[in-house]
Amino acid sequence: METKAIKDASQLGTAKMLLLGLQHMFAMFGATILVPILVNNYFEGEGLSVQVTLFCAGVGTLLFHFITKRKVPAFLGSSFAFLGGFATIASLNTGIYADMTMGEKLPYACGGIVVAGLLYIVLALIIKVVGVEKVMKYLPPVVTGPIIICIGLSLAPSAVTNASTNWLLAVIAFAVVLFFNIWGRGMWKIIPILLGVVISYVFALVFNAAGMTNADGSAILDFTNVAAAKVVAVQPFVLCKFDITAILVMAPIAIATMMEHVGDISAISATVDENFIEDPGLHRTLMGDGLATAFAGLVGGPANTTYGENTGVLELSRVHDPRVIRLAAVYAVVLSFSPKVAELIGSLPTAIIGGVSFVLYGMISAIGVRNVVENKVDFTKSRNLIVAAVILVSGLGFSDGITFTVAGTPITLTSLAIAAIAGIVLNAILPGKDYDFEASKNDAKKLKEFKD
Repeated sequence: METKAIKDASQLGTAKMLLLGLQHMFAMFGATILVPILVNNYFEGEGLSVQVTLFCAGVGTLLFHFITKRKVPAFLGSSFAFLGGFATIASLNTGIYADMTMGEKLPYACGGIVVAGLLYIVLALIIKVVGVEKVMKYLPPVVTGPIIICIGLSLAPSAVTNASTNWLLAVIAFAVVLFFNIWGRGMWKIIPILLGVVISYVFALVFNAAGMTNADGSAILDFTNVAAAKVVAVQPFVLCKFDITAILVMAPIAIATMMEHVGDISAISATVDENFIEDPGLHRTLMGDGLATAFAGLVGGPANTTYGENTGVLELSRVHDPRVIRLAAVYAVVLSFSPKVAELIGSLPTAIIGGVSFVLYGMISAIGVRNVVENKVDFTKSRNLIVAAVILVSGLGFSDGITFTVAGTPITLTSLAIAAIAGIVLNAILPGKDYDFEASKNDAKKLKEFKD
């Protein structure tokens, strides 16, 4: 028997709500801080700050919720799509960049992110003017469903890679999540991710004390950075700067991330059984994401994006109250003032993240399948099969994306962007479209009333 979704988490009590928010924070933490770690490699240690990144994720999420009328349970973490842009700007050695240090190049990369965020707002205004109905003609379930499936499956290799660092810990984390989600009762059933992280971390402490190591011989836990970090410190904000070269590197990436945004919002809508593309509207979700990204770039943070990890938590916990996500955002802001606590959470073994991700990422793909089934996509029609097939192959096949050069600047389209563009174009040009947005909206409304 399926557990009924909880729309109002306040009925669980304050203490339980705080724990649920903590669960969402753990879900986003690993990937969110990984982006500045990777960017720091490109900028030789003078790149993004973990503190600023956490601050921007928290504030960006709260800003997104304000713009979307506090209706959409989405968390905005660091976007991986812009990593190629950061790498490109770090390698620039001509023009004004010829004599710059890596730290001097970073503000220009952030300026490019600000412009990328503003492009979201432009698209949001266009959608507001022409109407979401016209836009959704190009984004039926035969397109969005397979894209959601790709979002989950494209994350799958990272789950396996993380888990392979220590399969024993990964299996323990996976088993704990599975046990409490299937056999748990009451509160235990709705915080399986948090329990998986905490219990497997205890095992990691025991294994580490016993002298066990990871598969590559490294220590399971390393508290060197924790010991060196300050307890409280102000975030080292960096004011962005603008240059056309950096803008041309960063801004076009927004084309890809905007397509991914549509897929993510469709996934969240399918998860909580609400049509957020219609209400509060795709224009509001795009504007919220864009403003969050522009704000992050303004103060020296990475671009933000809606996080699939937290969508997986929504599906697993069956608690769909956006206030729980906002609690996670507040936690992120508070953590951004404490490098020591951030480093302590950052010491979480990647194997544990991998074990938990086995469930979360699979859930996202399963949501995509459900999206296709509930919208009764007719796969007896060849045109629907072709659209879905091309999206799946593109989303999973172009693992490194496609890079091309415009005016001497390399631009990379991610696999998900390629899949989205291919699906939208094919759906638009192939004859035999059988999706009616208005009819589907009415059917969804009747189904929701029946469930209620």
